Amino acid sequence: MNISTFKIANKLITGEGSIELLSKETHRLGMKNPLIVTDEILQRIGVVEKVQSKLIGLTSGVYTGVKPEPEIAIVEECTAMFREGNYDGIIAVGGGSAIDIGKCVSAFASFEGSIEELFGTDLVPQKGVPVIAIPTTAGTGSEVTNIAILSDKEAQLKKGIVSDFLLPDVAIVAPEMTLTMPKSVTAASGIDALVHAIEAYISVYASPITDALAIGAMKLIAVNLPKAYANPDHLKARENMATASLMAGMAFGNAGVGAVHALAYPLGGRYHIAHGVSNALLLTYVMEWNKISCLERFRDIAEALGENVAGLTDHEAADLAVEAMRRLCEAVNIPKGLRAFSVPEEDIPSMAEDASKIERLLKNNPRKFSVDEIEKIYRSAF
Repeated sequence: MNISTFKIANKLITGEGSIELLSKETHRLGMKNPLIVTDEILQRIGVVEKVQSKLIGLTSGVYTGVKPEPEIAIVEECTAMFREGNYDGIIAVGGGSAIDIGKCVSAFASFEGSIEELFGTDLVPQKGVPVIAIPTTAGTGSEVTNIAILSDKEAQLKKGIVSDFLLPDVAIVAPEMTLTMPKSVTAASGIDALVHAIEAYISVYASPITDALAIGAMKLIAVNLPKAYANPDHLKARENMATASLMAGMAFGNAGVGAVHALAYPLGGRYHIAHGVSNALLLTYVMEWNKISCLERFRDIAEALGENVAGLTDHEAADLAVEAMRRLCEAVNIPKGLRAFSVPEEDIPSMAEDASKIERLLKNNPRKFSVDEIEKIYRSAF
């Protein structure tokens, strides 16, 4: 018997204008003095002010120290502010980094040990203060997952906290909140969402529910990412990308992600390459290796990406899926090759060793990789 569970944020609110319901949700959750967790850029351009304007009858504080690929120290700093200010809830505003930090602070604020004790699966002892997640990018899906990823500066690795206690209480996905994304972030986060959908679809833990979400997300991204990239003010394309990111998040939050993410972790941990970019850099190369293990699924991926697979063999259709991904990455100007980020070629063997140890992700992958095979993938992506 195949038994699966399905976990998402407690409540999803989506659509243009949904940010207007923020005040209602803070009151429902009993927040009187929430801490807004965000970054300096979003504060500078007025996004935080817009969020605060919706907090009717509440006081709030603002933490703006979130950085891309956030390190453990940021959680510790934000938690100290949370405790000192006697805040009673978290409103995480931003991309995956801000939302992950918000989720971590909620879990860590009442924990007496070190945050390192929470790395792993189901090690968070209890539910923390309420969290409302408001994404300003369309990519990570962090607003609906039970995972938070942090960079361990000393170990030069990314580490994950996985717990159902991290699931946000409310996710408000309002497409107008993503209009501030630079084109490069639109591209990287959009491909990141596509990676989530593809890896969830070929995961050994996929289910009919995650399959439907993953395929639906792929279809939306294939059509709308080029539009959102070419015309940043295209609100309908933004809305469809926000929906696709949400769907992909629900898919991978339950089916898991695989080798693309495992191989991307050393790139972020060592060289601070943005998560979405590192996933995008590796996607087609890992797809080449994975396709033999699930050709019929790659046929579905090709079709979802808009390719005509009628009359093709499964092998031909799988090749078409990889080629469609290459074209899409090129269309949104994803950088080519690890050398574009000054990754030293001599580091590849140790990167492969590090990636091979990320069993939490590799166990989801349909093909099992040796360290030598991982090294070959890195070299092909160099």
